[in-house]
Amino acid sequence: MSRPRKCRKVCHYPTARGFDPAGDEGSGGTVVLAVDEYETLRLIDREGLSQEACAARMGVARTTVQQIYACARKKLADALVEGMALRIRGGDFSLCDGTGACEQEPCFKRQYHEKYEKPKGDQFMRIAVTYDNGEIFQHFGHTQQFKVYDVENGKIVASEVVDTNGSGHGALAGVLTALNADVLICGGIGGGAQMALAAAGIQLFGGVSGNADAAAEALVAGKLAWNPDVRCNHHDHHHGEGHDCGHHHDHDHDHQCGHHGCGHHGCGGHNG
Repeated sequence: MSRPRKCRKVCHYPTARGFDPAGDEGSGGTVVLAVDEYETLRLIDREGLSQEACAARMGVARTTVQQIYACARKKLADALVEGMALRIRGGDFSLCDGTGACEQEPCFKRQYHEKYEKPKGDQFMRIAVTYDNGEIFQHFGHTQQFKVYDVENGKIVASEVVDTNGSGHGALAGVLTALNADVLICGGIGGGAQMALAAAGIQLFGGVSGNADAAAEALVAGKLAWNPDVRCNHHDHHHGEGHDCGHHHDHDHDHQCGHHGCGHHGCGGHNG
């Protein structure tokens, strides 16, 4: 049995997730740069860290960073030389949840108290949905993934599933802020979490169930059915008697990378 791949910690989620060549001279292909590959470029080429220091930040071996970095540089070279589109997505990574401090910079959550710069001249909105296998996950405080949708000019133009890295209720609002979410669609959600979202300026559409993609499309179309008085009163053996979902902290959950596909084998990631 092959050894399971270790998550690479990412403290700086990419603000821009794609670049296109100017003019029509390009090959028409696409290079896919994984988020952990992006992180090695940011730490080594932009921040000036050594490969050893980069490895410590990302929680992996130096040899692993060398491989990731070499693939990232090769992909950038291909995109520039061949005039190919570049997309940043996927990879074996987990987002820093802001509960600790990175060595020389704020953690992912603290890095983005201000929202990402919006595309100029376009109406832009970012929708986050509590996510589980295509459906809207019904208990906000336990969600292990968000599906994030970028909306420009009234149309969904991109989407991506993002791990929450096992964050608790309070940290989840910080993760959403870091991802620059303007809107959250979810099922049940406790009062404390609602206040945290309101303080972060994130609009809540709670009490929604069913397919996540369909809910995001309905919101964009102004047809989403939701409950403005939603509360989470879920009880099971994990919560305990009389416990409100808005205040539960699961300290024993062993969260792993899960959904992110690897794009490092043979420096792949090209799509014709």
